[in-house]
Amino acid sequence: MQSKINSYLDSANEVFDLEIDALQKAKQQIATTFQKAVELILSSKGKIVITGVGKSGIIAHKISATLASTGTPSVFLNASEALHGDLGMVSKGDIVIMLSKSGTTIELVKMLPTLHKVGAKTIGIFSNIETRLAKNLDLLLDATVEREACPLNLAPMSSTTVSLVIGDALAAALIKARDFKDKDFAVFHPAGQLGRNLLLTAADVMHNNENLPIVSAQNSLKEVVIVMTKYNLGAVCVCDETNKLEGIITDGDVRRFLTHSDTLTAKAEEIMTKNPISLNPTMRLSEVLNVMENKKRQIYVAPVIDEQNNCLGIVRMHDILGH
Repeated sequence: MQSKINSYLDSANEVFDLEIDALQKAKQQIATTFQKAVELILSSKGKIVITGVGKSGIIAHKISATLASTGTPSVFLNASEALHGDLGMVSKGDIVIMLSKSGTTIELVKMLPTLHKVGAKTIGIFSNIETRLAKNLDLLLDATVEREACPLNLAPMSSTTVSLVIGDALAAALIKARDFKDKDFAVFHPAGQLGRNLLLTAADVMHNNENLPIVSAQNSLKEVVIVMTKYNLGAVCVCDETNKLEGIITDGDVRRFLTHSDTLTAKAEEIMTKNPISLNPTMRLSEVLNVMENKKRQIYVAPVIDEQNNCLGIVRMHDILGH
């Protein structure tokens, strides 16, 4: 059995080695035209249309999605459907990026005259740059691979990886060129966790007002437990009579206290964590996560305070991930 496992791992290692080698060579192959490709895209007044068939089409779809979500308007065009009316989505000023391993994909060949007629520019990401189709494009990014990582050298593996990484490289260069920021990224991802973390702040998700569990430093442990149970947030804030934060008591603090004491009359000030890690209400959720996931002191709940140390609310890790 162990010999089989080793054999499987050897196969996996070979795939990694072949694809890494293909990427290293592709990095050199695109050196002469990559800059021109980026400049051509930046000069475009239209959108980026990315097309391909089969596995190349799947990679094209991903590249288009990456570009669209990072500030470069882009759509995916199914090369087969393009010949039956979908070419109508291509307009003058657009740039069409074609993906093909062979460089002879018949659907791409057939759409080329129409692309020239409407005034679209063309870029190819081909593994064969010596074809007639390749020579009739405005620009080529050489994605040639010596062999596929497939043991049979048939299924596209190395070639699709190279094409995908070239697409990622274009997207990364365009992000820098357009000075695209994380706040811009958030605008295009309003429903995902990434977007929420970048758009929302601690104030947006915190429990406050009548939903904020507060006790005084002189409240007994029994009273603390009653308040903690009522609000069920895993913690209570300890505040003075002017609502200034003095500390925090988590359910973990209570359990740890009860391991060495069985009194319920102990005061909150004896149990609380003084000067706890706190959040500013304007912190974006991405910043809040960084604070909570600090390796030196990971926490799962934190109070929110203003510059005057007024207790405004409380945020749990669950509020960030489940909002």
